[in-house]
Amino acid sequence: MTAPAGRPDAIATDETHFVLGHPLKGPYPAGLESAVFGMGCFWGVERVFWKLSGVWVTSVGYAGGQTPNPTYREVCSGETGHAEVVEVIFDPAVISYGDLLKVFWENHDPTQGNRQGNDIGTQYRSAIYYADDAQRAAAAASREAYQTALTAAGRGPITTEITPRPPYYFAEGYHQGYLAKNPDGYCGIGGTGVPCPAGLGVEA
Repeated sequence: MTAPAGRPDAIATDETHFVLGHPLKGPYPAGLESAVFGMGCFWGVERVFWKLSGVWVTSVGYAGGQTPNPTYREVCSGETGHAEVVEVIFDPAVISYGDLLKVFWENHDPTQGNRQGNDIGTQYRSAIYYADDAQRAAAAASREAYQTALTAAGRGPITTEITPRPPYYFAEGYHQGYLAKNPDGYCGIGGTGVPCPAGLGVEA
């Protein structure tokens, strides 16, 4: 399978966040950090994160594949290799990366492989794309802690991919803040019901 060629220029997207009012692409205030997560359909995932205290702005996009500046249609074909992801720009003095990881694990099912519920395909895979060694170590520790909790609850192995952050491509404007623009829109997000242990070496 050959990935779509993509395009050299970024596709058009929103300039500011529909709910938070901050610029999607920056500039961001000094001291803020970035996290990128894949948890299935990015509409519901983004809403989970923009509601958190300490999150300055969120956006939805594509990452982890081969096609530069892909379109939603291309990603949905499954041929780009990209996952639907959310970028979270956050203030670590208010909310830690470990706190975000807890939200990540508890708000989707990381044992399902290339799907989330009825959403099936590699674009819906569970993924953590880390920015540095501290995020990598925190992600790995949190996965181990959550796997212990899932196993105790009779759940299967975690399939989440944890890899260095690849290029992040912003999704089209109509996807940004989608569930605020469309309050009755589809939200396929759902967790396992198993709490993620806190304070077990998951801080970055």
